[in-house]
Amino acid sequence: MTRFKEPDLGTPGLPGAATVTVEIDGQPVAVPEGTSVMRAAALSGTDIPKLCATDSLEAFGSCRLCLVEIDGRKGTPASCTTPVTEGMKVRTQTPRLHKLRQGVMELYISDHPLDCLTCPANGDCELQDMAGVVGLRQVRYGYEGENHLDLETDHSNPYFDFDASKCIACSRCVRACGEIQGTFALTIEGRGFESKVSAGAGESFLDSECVSCGACVQACPTSTLQEKSVVQLGMPTRSVQTTCAYCGVGCTFNAELRGDELVRMVPAKDGGANEGHSCVKGRFAFGYATHPDRVLKPMVRENITDPWREVEWDEAIRTVATRMRDIQQRYGAGSIGAISSSRCTNEEVFVVQKMVRAAFGNNNVDTCARVCHSPTGYGLKQTFGESAGTQDFRSVADADVIVLIGANPTDGHPVFASRMKRRLREGAQLVVIDPRRIDLVRSPHVEAAHHLQLRPSTNVAVINAMAHVVVTEGMVDKAFVASRCEGFDEWAEFVARPENSPEATEPVTGVPAGQLRAAARLYAQAPNGAIYYGLGVTEHSQGSTMVMGMANLAMACGNLGREGVGVNPLRGQNNVQGSCDMGSFPHEFSGYRHVTDDAVRTVFEELWGRALLPEPGLRIPNMFDAAIDGTFRGLFVHGEDIAQSDPNLRHVAAALGAMELVVVQDLFLNETAEFAQVFLPGASFLEKDGTFTNAERRINRVRMLMPPKSGRHEWEIVCDIATAMGYPMAYDHPSQIMEEIARTTPTFSGVTYELLDKLGSVQWPCNEQAPTGTPTMHVDEFVRGKGRFMVTAYVPTDERTTSRFPLILTTGRILTQYNVGAQTRRTDNVAWHAEDVLELHPHDAEVRGIHDGDLVTLASRVGSTSLHARVSDRMPPGVVYTTFHHPVTGANVVTTENSDWATNCPEYKVTAVQVALAHPLQSPQGDRLAAVD
Repeated sequence: MTRFKEPDLGTPGLPGAATVTVEIDGQPVAVPEGTSVMRAAALSGTDIPKLCATDSLEAFGSCRLCLVEIDGRKGTPASCTTPVTEGMKVRTQTPRLHKLRQGVMELYISDHPLDCLTCPANGDCELQDMAGVVGLRQVRYGYEGENHLDLETDHSNPYFDFDASKCIACSRCVRACGEIQGTFALTIEGRGFESKVSAGAGESFLDSECVSCGACVQACPTSTLQEKSVVQLGMPTRSVQTTCAYCGVGCTFNAELRGDELVRMVPAKDGGANEGHSCVKGRFAFGYATHPDRVLKPMVRENITDPWREVEWDEAIRTVATRMRDIQQRYGAGSIGAISSSRCTNEEVFVVQKMVRAAFGNNNVDTCARVCHSPTGYGLKQTFGESAGTQDFRSVADADVIVLIGANPTDGHPVFASRMKRRLREGAQLVVIDPRRIDLVRSPHVEAAHHLQLRPSTNVAVINAMAHVVVTEGMVDKAFVASRCEGFDEWAEFVARPENSPEATEPVTGVPAGQLRAAARLYAQAPNGAIYYGLGVTEHSQGSTMVMGMANLAMACGNLGREGVGVNPLRGQNNVQGSCDMGSFPHEFSGYRHVTDDAVRTVFEELWGRALLPEPGLRIPNMFDAAIDGTFRGLFVHGEDIAQSDPNLRHVAAALGAMELVVVQDLFLNETAEFAQVFLPGASFLEKDGTFTNAERRINRVRMLMPPKSGRHEWEIVCDIATAMGYPMAYDHPSQIMEEIARTTPTFSGVTYELLDKLGSVQWPCNEQAPTGTPTMHVDEFVRGKGRFMVTAYVPTDERTTSRFPLILTTGRILTQYNVGAQTRRTDNVAWHAEDVLELHPHDAEVRGIHDGDLVTLASRVGSTSLHARVSDRMPPGVVYTTFHHPVTGANVVTTENSDWATNCPEYKVTAVQVALAHPLQSPQGDRLAAVD
């Protein structure tokens, strides 16, 4: 799909039927009531000149270029701020308007550099375009008087420049920062001739609160704000629409290229998840795809102590197949397995699990999605009957109360966070349940009604206490529960017990009873109450219990089955939802159907021509334990760095070191590759054709901008390995893999590339009952029929603080980095986050003699690491926090193997630790060499 220069209708569209008919230059057009004259004209085929107006922002009416004449009205009103009325007759082209517009443009150009031929925006500048549209041929005003031509350019941001000499003070960047992004980092400083755009309090863009989302760059009508990539490479000449490969929001971008070189990523207005918005990662951080660290040739070695040897693809595939078969002959069919990745396409994940089941002959396949969101799948399956969130992202616009639990969307899911902030500015109220004071607790124009700052690991006690309030104070939606749910009486009796009251749980959770009661009432009494949650819910020993607890609360309040409500997981990586959908768990086929189901297994056996095992295979922790025991000897790791991302890295390293064959397929030689005997180069998302499924179940197309730099597609490599092991697998195109997914997976039965190209995206289920997808789940009834209330007893974690380890460590993400950082660390995003740091409360710092910036040792029962301290009151006393984006820190060296009782999802969010000043050893030159206690 090729796109360029998306149409701009001037002002935002309005919902509703086209009930008002107006006449634009003699042409009738029907539009919804309240539509601007400018938009009505554009819909009739007439573009009115404009500079301050764009259809992504509310009308502003400052540039005075969009003047029109309206019969029966005096003057020349601005068409962007004038709503249509029935029977209105508008003229957009008259001698009077022509003269006025030329005069306006003449004033703009008189204070603008006349360097169009050398300007990087030449050919993509609205000021240049409008000068031509109004027929400006001369400028009568010279440069003798005051002007802004000598203003300096701010080059501080790694990705774009701000050339103040070219600014026309249209306020589009300022409005975009507020209306779209919600950061309010930009302002118009001064009045009249002194008016100018300012980042923060006269700071540089890099030093200001700007989050580099690119909304200002996108909105700028001149080259005032311009991507450095455009300055360096020139204007793009073609465009391909694809999907971002970072977080689970799944933003659609128009990737704009010059030849085969990517120049910029422009968020697509028709993107179902992002609707024209973006974040710093998706918009700018694509440079890793061409980073010199990329490995482009297959490599093999006999032992992990040997140097790598480059080989051709045939030898690499043959080596993998031969050694895998040899291991099975000596240790049995179950001695090998594979790990798939949430960074890969649905099609790639599907063929990996097919290879394991049909070619390896076992069910030893697992995915990184299990170590983050498997409790979501289990908990929602038990209560609602489907392992996915209930709403689309647009639904938040109808929420009256938003409960945000264990998630930090401004850092982890920034484009969705902007939607949420927009709704909060409109009057919705927010309840934040998190040990850490995230930005949404208080930021420009947004403040949470309640911040329940609970102790880590006590989520279930808090959700039960909220349910206690709902049940005992008579706030249950009795009609909804009676008609659509089962198991209510047993659950209600459980949560109504005195031990579940806010007063009884306060000593455990640390949340004041009065505050918790107020938050519960706020959610229960809201017309529409929505729950959004993240890894702070799932990465606990009671992750699955907590997911069921949230589902219970939503059902009790009737907050399901319509817009503005629901229980919604915010998935971490781009295809967490899809990798789960595709059957990459050892106990499930695609569509979350158990391997013991004879009927389901028969579908795959008949299509694949192989008998499939009815017993679940090994999960990742089981693989590691079996490797150390000597029974699991070969592992294929597809696009995942388990030696950095999994808990208790010493145990992971021991397991990998015990295996005879570790095969890593990735872009870079990562930490896991240190234990590998075969390295297969992967493809970046720019080189892929396929689909990702985001957190709202939206299936988005990923389109290839350029052929894989390694010479092979990732799905093709997997098929070659399976074929070399004796099970022929071959496809001509990933669309054929999607056809197989649709044939075997009921929720995907209607999905084709043709449908996705036609509609842009669809949300599963997509089948005969929902041929264009399902934005809102469980509308009339739950997937399982009746929603099921589950008793969710609070069980304290086994990970306890002691005098030796008196603090609790919890972990999270930061805006500019992604997961283990393999991609974002190879971009200019390091300008904002060059290392992981440890946040600790001033009290905890003072008693340990720690100051801001000191090097400290972080130690747990299983390991230790060193990093710099950041003294901050974001964390309560007794709790410390870090990110996990840099392998040099290795935060997961200290996390333990405690895990969720139902899914083995690691308890990353609760680790007992001690923090102490580290004493650096100094080299003769004074360089810091190491850190010891």
